[in-house]
Amino acid sequence: MTRRSSPPHKETAPPRHGHGAKSRISPINVGLAMALILMIGYLVAPTLTRDDSPQPDYVVVNTYPHSPEAFTQGLAYHDGFLYEGTGEYGTSTIRKTRLETGEIIRNENLPFKFFGEGIVIHDGKLIQLTWQNKVGFIRDLESFSILKEFTYEGEGWGITNDGTNYIMSDGTSTLRFLDPQTMEVIKTMRVRDGDLSIRKINELEMYKGDLLANIWESNRIARISLETGAVIDWIDLSELRKEIMTNAVPGQRPDVLNGIAYDAQGDRLFVTGKRWPFLYEIRLTDP
Repeated sequence: MTRRSSPPHKETAPPRHGHGAKSRISPINVGLAMALILMIGYLVAPTLTRDDSPQPDYVVVNTYPHSPEAFTQGLAYHDGFLYEGTGEYGTSTIRKTRLETGEIIRNENLPFKFFGEGIVIHDGKLIQLTWQNKVGFIRDLESFSILKEFTYEGEGWGITNDGTNYIMSDGTSTLRFLDPQTMEVIKTMRVRDGDLSIRKINELEMYKGDLLANIWESNRIARISLETGAVIDWIDLSELRKEIMTNAVPGQRPDVLNGIAYDAQGDRLFVTGKRWPFLYEIRLTDP
């Protein structure tokens, strides 16, 4: 996209003073003034301690292997296993893996025409969205066989369940709440940070009553109040992505941060990214 440059700024000369005018300031007076300024600055400046230094939003508790070929679109933790939905045409899958080893226990490929998106596990079923096909799949959790299909308008990005309804994102700033029986939209909510609408909402996960959301092409996760739609906190994972990009070996193609799963029983939060070779268990420092 071509950007139009701003019109050139016309420089103006500084104001001119009378010829030969010089200020008559004594060097002694200058020295006294400087000393006074330094003394005032010392007295009013806050004393910096370790407690004043910026603190990270999280600490890394554990690091686990993750397939560097998995274009992660959705992530879920259930009964000791990770479930993952991956994307891209021709390589989209649903998979069940061992957390500790990354071993793929079960894998189901989607037909070439589908670009897989977010997933959620609820009531013994796995729900999976597709990107632009406007169709989702309700699968048997054990066999991954498709029990039913449902349709929706627009795009499918992320999906989770708040204990009552499914919550779905579509890449805009609007969340849709779906009836779990009919999969029909029963209400919507706009996500905002102050007066700013937060677009590109992607993967979703419930966490201690709030909604966590990846923001596509961002290194931050938004923590959203489901009462108001307001962002109540940002979790900055820039250092994790920097570590992944810096240590990538030839042949690996790590992409953006995406993928959140929460083990409510064990109070463990997992994050990863598209084609990241690692999955991280993190603990928020301000839970």
